[in-house]
Amino acid sequence: MSAPVFLPPTSYDYVTVHKVQGEVVTTASDVLAAEEPLEIRVGYGPGGQREHRTLSITMRTPGHDFELAAGFLLTEGIIRGRQDLHGVIYCPDVEKEEERENVVRAELAPTATPDLPRLERHFYTSSSCGVCGKTSIEAVHAAACPVLPTAGPYLDPAVIHLLPERQRAAQALFEQTGGLHAAALFSPEGELLLLREDVGRHNALDKVIGAALFQELLPLHNSVLLVSGRASFELVQKAAVAGIPVLAAVGAPSSLAVSAARDFGMTVCGFVRQGRYNVYCHEWRLQRQEQ
Repeated sequence: MSAPVFLPPTSYDYVTVHKVQGEVVTTASDVLAAEEPLEIRVGYGPGGQREHRTLSITMRTPGHDFELAAGFLLTEGIIRGRQDLHGVIYCPDVEKEEERENVVRAELAPTATPDLPRLERHFYTSSSCGVCGKTSIEAVHAAACPVLPTAGPYLDPAVIHLLPERQRAAQALFEQTGGLHAAALFSPEGELLLLREDVGRHNALDKVIGAALFQELLPLHNSVLLVSGRASFELVQKAAVAGIPVLAAVGAPSSLAVSAARDFGMTVCGFVRQGRYNVYCHEWRLQRQEQ
């Protein structure tokens, strides 16, 4: 059974629009997906010598903010697992009222030793950061990416066809706004396990991974990920860190995404829509099941 979807009021906003159809103009109310900045801070160090600093500011859809922060910390190599994270809270010491639920602080375990200096430059996962592909892939390996399983999971190719409709049926916020990306985690049989939505596709995936982290489900070796839009290197990297062996996308993968997935041992499917899809690497996981 899929997890329930909670949509806080801050996830969307109502606006007045003028609808034009031919020469007829009418006034109506419309719903937009909210987009606000989230500042992610981190507390680290032994007791009595704790330090705090800002790691990142990302534009996101409010909701599941703690999961977003936890997933971000994991996929960027700041933490290695649930044991490194004591908890995430909204910062109580913000200066402005509008920042109250837009700033979170993740408290790391005293024994955690995050490699914070490397985050002072642009993250290597950014598609515009200018880091070459070879360096980017080596950086993911250096982040202690879990080894993906080599003995499965095996999926009936027909299961991939089922995923987009099941994902869309669970996208409560998309149905209201039509302006969000989604990341959905499925079992090899096509059962929906987790789904999160966000204006940023990378944020949606971080929310899914953060939820799995809090539920102590990592590594996600027996799962299939479906993302809306295209499959970028960034999404392959994040999925690999979480141990996800199969990534399917409604859109196309990039060349670096396929190169990285081939290197990591991840199966990648693209253009999953209208009863068709392409398999770009590690097609051995797709095997027709006998009835």
